[in-house]
Amino acid sequence: MVVLEQGLSTAMNTKIIGSGSEVIVLAHGFGGDQSVWEKIVPQLSQHYRVLVFDWTFSGAVKDPNLFDPVKYSSYDAFASDLIALVDEMNLQSLVFVGHSMSGMIGCIASIKRPELFKRLILIGASPRYINVDDYEGGFEKSDIEQIISNVESNYQNWASAFASLVVDNKDPLSVDKFSKCLRRMRSEVALPLAKTVFYSDERDTLDEVMIPCTIIQTTNDIVVPKSVALYMQNKIKGKSTVEIIDTDGHLPQLTAHLQLLHVLGSVLGFDLGHN
Repeated sequence: MVVLEQGLSTAMNTKIIGSGSEVIVLAHGFGGDQSVWEKIVPQLSQHYRVLVFDWTFSGAVKDPNLFDPVKYSSYDAFASDLIALVDEMNLQSLVFVGHSMSGMIGCIASIKRPELFKRLILIGASPRYINVDDYEGGFEKSDIEQIISNVESNYQNWASAFASLVVDNKDPLSVDKFSKCLRRMRSEVALPLAKTVFYSDERDTLDEVMIPCTIIQTTNDIVVPKSVALYMQNKIKGKSTVEIIDTDGHLPQLTAHLQLLHVLGSVLGFDLGHN
């Protein structure tokens, strides 16, 4: 157990950009860091105070002891960190944008402390990656076992290959950027985290989500089939909609940021102007 001399916000490199009465929190996914949001922060910060941070597993976090694989063996601990961070910053009634694993983390946090959240925006989120019965998660159990094996045997090679699979390869700069993010994450962190993410099953969590949700999905995401977005919409109890971005890949904030901003603008009610 790590006792923080400084607050969680400092340890997690938290920044608030922009001004305005409302706050929007951007939470990156597996292997990322806050830099994945760089293309959309300038626009969002004209309308909101934008909070960005790095999860404890991120290669951008300086203290290697912050990530405890036992503590973070489920999304619950991440949700507790998110709540603690929001409390420390004295925020509530915020818009939470969670990419990939952070989508489900936001859902869990909203169940624990609904007053903190006004809206959840879930980008490429999935409650379960492994196919089972009549649920299509996108992967067979053997696929996930192979991923875990590759992470364990040669993480750096796997990270480069994974980046080129999940980021639209028509945008090589973004592939390279995400590859570098992934490779900054330490292999001793990557392996337990990959197990936490790829073996997760949070389908029952969705039944308890009462906050309004926007589920954002690309037309072709190798990590999350479109059926998952519709499954989530049906299960979530709060008012939820699915927005499809016509692009390939799992990281539209890197490869289709203008389309993503357009969706965010229409959902949240701000005008992008001509910037």
